Amino acid sequence: MKKISGTEEADRSPKLNIHPQKPIIILLPEGFVKMLSDIGLGDAVAALAEGSPEVSVRVNRHKPSAVDSAEIVPWCEDGRYLSERPVFALDPCWHQGRYYVQEAGSMFVGHVVRSLSREWTGPVAVLDACAAPGGKTTAVIDALPEGSLVVANEYVPSRAAVLKENIVKWGCPSVIVTRGDTASLSRLGEMFDLVVADVPCSGEGMMRKDEDAVAQWSEGLVRDCAALQWEIVCNLWEILRPGGVMVYSTCTFNLEEDERNVARIIGELGGESVEIPVGEGWGITPSIGQPDIHAYRFVPGRTRGEGLFVSVIRKTRDCEITGGSLSGDFMETSVGRKDKKGRKDKKSKGGAQSVVKVPSELSGWLDMPSAYQLYADGDRVNAFPARWMPELERVRRVTDVIHDGVHVATLKGRDYAPAHGLVMSRAFNKSAFPHVDIDRTTALRYLRGESPSLPETAPRGFVVLDYYGCPLGLVKNLGNRTNSLYPPAWKLRI
Repeated sequence: MKKISGTEEADRSPKLNIHPQKPIIILLPEGFVKMLSDIGLGDAVAALAEGSPEVSVRVNRHKPSAVDSAEIVPWCEDGRYLSERPVFALDPCWHQGRYYVQEAGSMFVGHVVRSLSREWTGPVAVLDACAAPGGKTTAVIDALPEGSLVVANEYVPSRAAVLKENIVKWGCPSVIVTRGDTASLSRLGEMFDLVVADVPCSGEGMMRKDEDAVAQWSEGLVRDCAALQWEIVCNLWEILRPGGVMVYSTCTFNLEEDERNVARIIGELGGESVEIPVGEGWGITPSIGQPDIHAYRFVPGRTRGEGLFVSVIRKTRDCEITGGSLSGDFMETSVGRKDKKGRKDKKSKGGAQSVVKVPSELSGWLDMPSAYQLYADGDRVNAFPARWMPELERVRRVTDVIHDGVHVATLKGRDYAPAHGLVMSRAFNKSAFPHVDIDRTTALRYLRGESPSLPETAPRGFVVLDYYGCPLGLVKNLGNRTNSLYPPAWKLRI
């Protein structure tokens, strides 16, 4: 890997622009305050009404860290509390996917998955059903056995686009991002070892951060949310393998959306509550009114973070989870998809459904290329872990796939240009292209869509721009100028 230093500033440590966090005062709904008191959480009122939200990030363990010196979140070794809130959009490290801005309590999902992983003997298949914007998804990714498959789904198109961007920047090559409802996903059959259901909720736990959560709260909203959550869970239960586990979570305090829904899952769908070990000093509150249910409540004033409820339920039928690839209803062939009787699948869409010849030199852009299957999808070439190709095909048949694996290249004229997703990915072969170090000023210009100037010594052709030892993006160096390959939709606008 050839590296060229663009400026002296490129050798210094990155710094975040810090903005002081101001305390807030919120007028909480009277009915909400009474509910908290009735269930023994009245002490949270002061923290919600007058406290300041904690600022926390989770570092990407697969990329160089930019926030090592901060205080560690107790239940997440990759989590960091920040004393003040930076302008994250003006930090190139954030755009590189070197850390994710995430509420500290939500990081607990990673601890849950890491605890569950002790029972798995290899890679597993996981669905994050309500995944946007991607915080819990990336936490789950980092907690899973290496090589596991993650399907991250979001119903709202605009939120699905944000989810895709965050997944690309995080860099895991074995992720599928889908856009659709859980009713469509229910057609997958019993495909997943783990389903994460961070279901839409009344948002009570986010009132310090979201004024809309305060304004919209009502007992009617709570009932409507509980009904929607039950509908979603019923759909998801159908695609959870027998013996598989559901991680059910909300950012609420009320019992109707929390313990009562969990009790209903166990009683009506057939499950058992799973206990997750927690540290004594973490300040987590156990379940309320349901002694037979293991639940983990994050309550402002007791824990450092916003409100969160988590419970883990195992689908109870005799089986053994071993992990690995699923056969599904279809088998892969070199000429397309066929059903179990060998008939051609006429419903198969374009893209990854058939093996398409792509230029062999593109495989050299990947680290360990034999682990991936390259395929054309319109003017794009993607790579996906070969062991999970049947699952990718299976997902494509029931819902809209908006991202799969690694976007390796895009056809421009007669030639293929490396894609931004390639240099963000763990699968990127860093020796495939020359690298140039850039400073913060140049990095921000690049993120705003400008084409930066490179040193005269920089080679012609495709060049990776590095910011503090980590790829930020690509340009094509024409000598007298450069063409930026940064995705236009992701341009920085401040």
